[in-house]
Amino acid sequence: MLEPIFGSKTIEKILFYVLKNDQTYGSQLSKIFQGSLSSFQKGLDRLETGAILVSFQIGKTVIYQFNPRYPFLAELKLFLEKAYRFLPQEFKDRCYEQKLRKRPCRKGKPL
Repeated sequence: MLEPIFGSKTIEKILFYVLKNDQTYGSQLSKIFQGSLSSFQKGLDRLETGAILVSFQIGKTVIYQFNPRYPFLAELKLFLEKAYRFLPQEFKDRCYEQKLRKRPCRKGKPL
């Protein structure tokens, strides 16, 4: 949908995912969208170079989130929210609004 604007379907997926989940990392995106890890890493690097995303490290994992100092962040989020409404609901449920466990739970504990 926004590929002509962002130049890549991967960038579109990354921005929508960060919009809905606040943070992400390359291998997480690769698993969810079943794409190559290198394409997602290149997209994340490109967005970080453009100062749209910032990264920090937890252990060996590099986590990305929106840069709060990006001057057009409010406008970008508003634009992405508007575009997100036009995605098919089954695609939203499958890819962007998943309930992913972020940490281990004790055995037998319900999700």
